[in-house]
Amino acid sequence: MSLKALPLTQSDVRLFSGRSNPALAASIAACLGIRLEETHFSRFSNDNLYVQLGASVRGRAVFIVQSLVPPVSDHLMELLMMLDIAKGAAAREIHAVIPYFSYARSDKKDAPRISITARLVADLLGMAGATHVMTMQLHSPQVHGFFPVPADPLTARGLFAEYFRSRQYSPEDTVVVAPDVGSAKSAARFADMLGLGAATANKTRISDARVQIGGLIGRQVTGFRRAIIHDDEIATGGTIEELTRLLLDYGLEEIYVVCTHGLFLRGALDRLVATPQIKEIITTDTVPQPPDRAHPKFVTLSTGPVFAGAIRQNYYRQSIGELFDFGDDE
Repeated sequence: MSLKALPLTQSDVRLFSGRSNPALAASIAACLGIRLEETHFSRFSNDNLYVQLGASVRGRAVFIVQSLVPPVSDHLMELLMMLDIAKGAAAREIHAVIPYFSYARSDKKDAPRISITARLVADLLGMAGATHVMTMQLHSPQVHGFFPVPADPLTARGLFAEYFRSRQYSPEDTVVVAPDVGSAKSAARFADMLGLGAATANKTRISDARVQIGGLIGRQVTGFRRAIIHDDEIATGGTIEELTRLLLDYGLEEIYVVCTHGLFLRGALDRLVATPQIKEIITTDTVPQPPDRAHPKFVTLSTGPVFAGAIRQNYYRQSIGELFDFGDDE
């Protein structure tokens, strides 16, 4: 029997979810063939949070799924309390499964008197009781080194490549574009999986919502008809809007947008789908997408199988290299 077919022992594994992304947690549970246990949440009259895990964790492997999506502070506090509960209840091992680690953007001290919050949150996770962290596509790769416990940053590149592979785009008319140098390596790996070339934009961030694209470096896009913009995260959509305008100036006719974490804040999705040349926007469910975002151009891929695979590999003490963000792709 292959490892992918091996079941997890329900009596030895506990899977819980915070309130940020219960649909993804349910998908992971279904892929693993185990039950998603109940967690009880309420608030006291003074607004303090109350959390209780709904099943015994003593001596068991515990997996807690929680994305750091708005309201981020509430969801972070839920996660810390759930980890602390599992530690205090004598769990054998405690895995924090954080599909979207939003604080990965706060990775450096680039102004006086500010916190390197990614490191602070990583430390808090370890102090709360996490013995292992699992996440997907960190905005800044160096954040991987901030965690005081083993951490696995997974990738959704395989999901995106599978989505596009059947279309058999030609390297003569299609190019993958990274919005900035920081995402260039991931975009190049994605392009290689599709047999396409890659180009990188030269982005300068002016503010949280404003960016400036100064042109493309490396392989140019002149002569191509189609571009696949590959990014890790879309928040307000400013980067994608600027880059789309630049690509259209170069004569491209079709734009496809791929991002792992689709927040789409401040009307970003409405603005992007309103651009005729943007044919599709493909994201994942690391950030839950509300029903009112349904649109013919908008596609959400499930990361449940990826996280389930990584959980199974961890449980059986096997390598997760093929799922890992910085490993070689098969």
